[in-house]
Amino acid sequence: MNVSFFDQFSSPSFLGIPLVLVAMTFPALLLPSLDNRWITNRLSTLQLWFINLVTKQLMTPLDKKGHKWALILTSLMIFLLLINLLGLLPYTFTPTTQLSMNLALAFPLWLATLLTGLRNQPSISLA
Repeated sequence: MNVSFFDQFSSPSFLGIPLVLVAMTFPALLLPSLDNRWITNRLSTLQLWFINLVTKQLMTPLDKKGHKWALILTSLMIFLLLINLLGLLPYTFTPTTQLSMNLALAFPLWLATLLTGLRNQPSISLA
């Protein structure tokens, strides 16, 4: 049995489908869908309560200018939370352990924050 040290980092697949794609699309099934009913079911009520709680916790320390970032930060936090919850299952690969996914999520947000700071307050951001 000659296994490489880096064999643990190879992406697993099932029937030719990479399981990273399944793990990244699965949290979308857990997000609530919009409905126009007066009385929703328990799952939708729980999901909306959780989203409102996360949004409130993110928005409390921010002023009105920071509320522009609310939607993208809330969606990113919920996405990361749901993907990392999949890692609690035994023998499950979490995609956030890969540096490429962390870089793909962090770099655009970092660059947007940096460019917004340079545009609005150039002397403070260069200091």
